[in-house]
Amino acid sequence: MRWSWRIGRLVGIDLYVHATFLLLLAWIAYQTYAQGAAAVGAAMVYVVTLFAIVVMHELGHALTARRYGVVTRDIILLPIGGVARLERMPRDPRQELLVALAGPAVNIVLALVLYAIVRLSGPLPTGDLYDIDIVMSARVFLYQLVFVNLVLAGFNLLPAFPMDGGRVLRALLAMRMDSYARATEVAARVGRVFALVLGIAGLRFNPFWVLIALFVWLGASSEAAAAQTSTTLDGVPIEDLMIREVQTLQPQDPLSRAVQLTLEGFQQDFPVVEESGALVGVLTRADLLRALSDRGPAATVGDAMHRRFATATPDERAEEAVDRLRTCGCNAMPVVRGHELLGVLTMENVGEYVMIRNAMEAKRS
Repeated sequence: MRWSWRIGRLVGIDLYVHATFLLLLAWIAYQTYAQGAAAVGAAMVYVVTLFAIVVMHELGHALTARRYGVVTRDIILLPIGGVARLERMPRDPRQELLVALAGPAVNIVLALVLYAIVRLSGPLPTGDLYDIDIVMSARVFLYQLVFVNLVLAGFNLLPAFPMDGGRVLRALLAMRMDSYARATEVAARVGRVFALVLGIAGLRFNPFWVLIALFVWLGASSEAAAAQTSTTLDGVPIEDLMIREVQTLQPQDPLSRAVQLTLEGFQQDFPVVEESGALVGVLTRADLLRALSDRGPAATVGDAMHRRFATATPDERAEEAVDRLRTCGCNAMPVVRGHELLGVLTMENVGEYVMIRNAMEAKRS
């Protein structure tokens, strides 16, 4: 994700923090500045600890998904929480149910462990838990974290996408329905109703709820669209989707040749092939613009192209290749047999195919 920085790696998964997270820290520091340095420090520790809990929540999803062969690309910390970016969700409803429940389960276990620590160390703390003098007490701080974990677990189990509860609902529905897309549609509809109710309540009680409602509404719509696309592409080979008429470049071509082809047509990314026809690289639009700025139009394509790139094969399942295309950061993915270029797969062409198939299905019904 843009505007994110890698801050570490946990159990083989890269951890990123988004720039807006730093803005959140700055805003909290500004809000507590008048109370003194101790208040600012306590607030910072509280927020960082909160997001450490969020990371553990997302690791619960990621490690459970790993058991079923699903790779997690990374975990990104945002001001509204964390996102574990899985390459895909398991299509087996029982596996999806376990992956979705793993995050809230981590929070519940943490709450139980912290509660046990607080109880074993003496009487439960009393007083205003948000009083800055009390918050500095380690036991009260742990007591706060008990409630934080319970709130996070409860919030994430709300039956609406993109929260975990939406995926739990979808998995339970899919166990009883013969169509995964139908289960997603029903779960998305429930999410939209929840978002509408939350938004109306937010207009009366808390404007922040309106933002959450918008987030839920968009998440439900996005999940329904993704499921529909996945269902349409089920069993479709790549050769039915790929573009066969493709402009190519050679490594020794000047960048001015790529500029010419870009202006003459609609193609943005160009496969790079040797004279023998073997595919050796991909020149993306971003590569082209960067090289033109740094080296000028006389530089060669071979100096600017990507030599490591994702590919697909013509008999590969479209759903898997499309997932890979979404994550490769390119507009076009070469389709090859061995080292021979057969065509390219683009999200635009996939979208056209899905719209045509849906229109044909609507006509039949």
